[in-house]
Amino acid sequence: MIKTKNPFNNKIIAEYKLHDNDDIGQIISKSAEAFKQWKTESIGNRTDLLHKVSLLLIERKQEYAELMTQEMGKPISQSLAEIEKCSQVCDFYVKNAAYFLADDLIVTDAKESFISYDPSGTILAIMPWNYPFWQVMRFAAPTLTAGNTAILKHASNTTGCALAIEQLFLDAGYPKNCFQTVLIEHDAIETIIAHETVTGVTLTGSEKAGRTIATLAGKHLKKSVMELGGNNACIILDDANLEKHIDTIVMARMQNAGQSCIAAKRFVVVDAIYDEFVEAFKNRLDQIKSGDPMASETEMGVMARKDLVDTLEKQVKTSVEKGAKVTYGNTIKGNYFEPTILEDVKPGMPAFEEELFGPVAAFIRVANKEEAITVATDSKFGLGTMIFTKDIKAAKKLILDIPDGAFFVNEMVKSDVQLPFGGTKASGYGRELSQEGILEFVNKKTVYIKK
Repeated sequence: MIKTKNPFNNKIIAEYKLHDNDDIGQIISKSAEAFKQWKTESIGNRTDLLHKVSLLLIERKQEYAELMTQEMGKPISQSLAEIEKCSQVCDFYVKNAAYFLADDLIVTDAKESFISYDPSGTILAIMPWNYPFWQVMRFAAPTLTAGNTAILKHASNTTGCALAIEQLFLDAGYPKNCFQTVLIEHDAIETIIAHETVTGVTLTGSEKAGRTIATLAGKHLKKSVMELGGNNACIILDDANLEKHIDTIVMARMQNAGQSCIAAKRFVVVDAIYDEFVEAFKNRLDQIKSGDPMASETEMGVMARKDLVDTLEKQVKTSVEKGAKVTYGNTIKGNYFEPTILEDVKPGMPAFEEELFGPVAAFIRVANKEEAITVATDSKFGLGTMIFTKDIKAAKKLILDIPDGAFFVNEMVKSDVQLPFGGTKASGYGRELSQEGILEFVNKKTVYIKK
């Protein structure tokens, strides 16, 4: 059985029965049958259905947001914004999918030659709990619209969200079994990946999970996309406009209780502005309203599970034992982890080397811009880097020095439906969103016709 629990009050929300091997086999078979019909649907019919999904998301926004907040603890205001963003990704592909998937004509010595972007089959999506609607919809909207079918293995603590999304597609008019949720333990995942019906797998999760699933995908010669963890650096140069950007800088760490792969985690601050930055950061933390995630005024809810709190607490403790100093916060009550600042963070500490998946900010003082870039790029992760400075021209010259999947100037790293999203190094490979996202799981077929 799967039990979902409200992390704010620890009350059981619901219980769900896991699928057994027979159930899994039927889900895969039904997905294969659905694909036979779905792949022949015109792009116009597919986008019409996606438009209905977008409308239903807005119509049911409050219902879905409350479910999300109850299952994983984020403030209701952030849950509402997440549903709105899900609607936006649908609208983007409604508008652009036909263009993205159109045959790409190539002039050769043939009478006619082109690239045909054909759906590949059933795609398995393994999705996390931290953005339980957004992570699924940014995969499902382009992948289904390309003509594939989908099987979702969601995080167990957001099972209610997974089943709500499955029903959403049915209510919008998608063919039955076009999108299905499978309720399984991790050890049953290979059964699905190995099946000939499944042509690809996408995972958003930890580096450890990514290595496991990527290995399974490689073993069975299946295409994979890995959106993994991050240890994003936020570089504060001596000319940064703190008065203008401090809200953005703080929210880059504290949004969703810091439970985001693209959150700012290491703040690399030039010495000349360090003291001013620390004061401004602390002052903004003082203003954060913590409390019941269902209250509209709450900015900081609780972490999603007790084991996540325990892991973060251990990382902070070990960093302190290695010389870091707690200069703000670090009070824990149940699943609430107070916004926390660690100073004197250095290489070798968990706060520098690892992903802290919670509201803990690691501060690193550096002498100048050159040292800031060296420290920021000293990471096995490569999801994104942000830099705050008034000198945009100089910042643009640093693009090649940052080996990450994203480089943001005077803004937090975030996903935008119009731009590709993904990382490098231990942060994974492949891209979601934009045109790149809809082309990840298609067969890019060469067509050559000679008279």
